[in-house]
Amino acid sequence: MSELPIVGAQLSVLDIDKHRDWLFEKNRDLELPEFCMADILRAPEPFIDMARAKLDGWHGRLGIHGPFAGFEIDTRDREIRDVVQARLNQALDVCAALSAVQMVIHSPFDLWDAHNFGNGPKDLDRRVAHTLETLGPALRRAEGLGVVLVLENIRDVDPAHRAAVIDAAGSAALRLSVDTGHANWAHVMAGAVAPDRFISEAGAMLGHVHLQDTDGYADRHWPLGCGTIAWHGVFEAIGRTRANPHLIVEINDFDRVRESVAHLERLGLAQ
Repeated sequence: MSELPIVGAQLSVLDIDKHRDWLFEKNRDLELPEFCMADILRAPEPFIDMARAKLDGWHGRLGIHGPFAGFEIDTRDREIRDVVQARLNQALDVCAALSAVQMVIHSPFDLWDAHNFGNGPKDLDRRVAHTLETLGPALRRAEGLGVVLVLENIRDVDPAHRAAVIDAAGSAALRLSVDTGHANWAHVMAGAVAPDRFISEAGAMLGHVHLQDTDGYADRHWPLGCGTIAWHGVFEAIGRTRANPHLIVEINDFDRVRESVAHLERLGLAQ
């Protein structure tokens, strides 16, 4: 890459002030996590107002983490699907209010699927169809709002499963997200490809990357450099996609976000 990519972070609204200068100086990507919670989505206005005030004068790309707790987006239960669709619509209300351009959603695929798709000739096709039945209204609204939903690997072992959803949707409002820590867990514990291969296989459909470090044993969300992820490979893969994904440090300790990006700077990979 001729110019090093600029890395942003996931920060709660309450933590923006601590990182304001760092965030504003390069208009870094920002992701707000609060709006994944149903209680906040029912009454988001105080958090929206705080975010607007704290981000006045910032011109980076804003995303939110969408809802995921208590459901999977491939549900076949129509009543549960109604609830999921309502939650996604509430999150899109937030995107509209904040002019956010991206929302992270969780993949429903896992190791069981990797071993059992193929028992029937249309297993994957059916799961993709169920997923798009749930996402359909949100995708149509997102297209009108200029918001992109990014489908994040969670317990995924085969990157092709999520790619099949994007291919079938045929919508500019649905792209792929890769979480490096989740990919490293899948690689170490379930025999999946390495994190850089998750990114390479996303290709031009890569819209978002969660950058977190792990030892591969669990979903650690450690600062970058504290685990075993090969960051050179990850950033080389990002460059080869020729995409322009949101690059988001997503670690448990918000106070160590800048330390994580400094680690990438020392490696000559990002700024």
